[in-house]
Amino acid sequence: MTTAAVSGFGTTLKWNGNTIAELISISGPNQSMDPIDVTNHDSSNAFREFLAGIRDGGEISIEGNWIPHSDSDQVVMNTDFQAGTSREVIITLPTSMATTWTATCLITAIEPSYPFDDKIGFSATLKISGKPTLGVTSATGPTGIVVTGNVSGALSEVPDYAAGTYIYSVDGSSEASVTVTVTAAGANTITVNGSSVTTGVPSSAISLTSGAITTITVIVGETNKASKTYTIRVVDGS
Repeated sequence: MTTAAVSGFGTTLKWNGNTIAELISISGPNQSMDPIDVTNHDSSNAFREFLAGIRDGGEISIEGNWIPHSDSDQVVMNTDFQAGTSREVIITLPTSMATTWTATCLITAIEPSYPFDDKIGFSATLKISGKPTLGVTSATGPTGIVVTGNVSGALSEVPDYAAGTYIYSVDGSSEASVTVTVTAAGANTITVNGSSVTTGVPSSAISLTSGAITTITVIVGETNKASKTYTIRVVDGS
């Protein structure tokens, strides 16, 4: 399987709508949760029991080149730290991931450094107030998926197809094979069980096994958006 890993190069951080220049490291949010111990004399097998408690949005840590002489936004961060001003922070991952983090933050630490044998740099810690939001821009997805049998023709269209539903079951009894037709005009990639197909054009025949469930995976992708994956289980009860 080809990895879906992406290089972190190109990730940006905005403070109050302005991109902080020349950052070399961005990490977080490091969210956490305080569990509540509800262990009692009736706890099964004498094991501790817990409930979810208060969540903490955690912190965002950054490091970069310290260039206040050419980046006024680094100066603004220092000013906001001294004034105790909260700001919106947006971390935008590389374009191909179509992913962002958005949070309201206070700067709890900021520290320039001036080594004699290296560049002038700085680090800062941004404390998240409230809940950080993970945003993923997904592909639009198909407008239709049709499973067609080799004997009886069109089986039911993937039952009650809906863009927000990703797992479907189809009765393939008496069929030896099926094809899948995906209609997704805005997609730049469509695959059925790993093989590329064209929107509105049936896939190659997919053989069914009598008495077994055949799983078909449909993946629809658009440039710079997260792909959508659909699973179709064709049950052949013959």
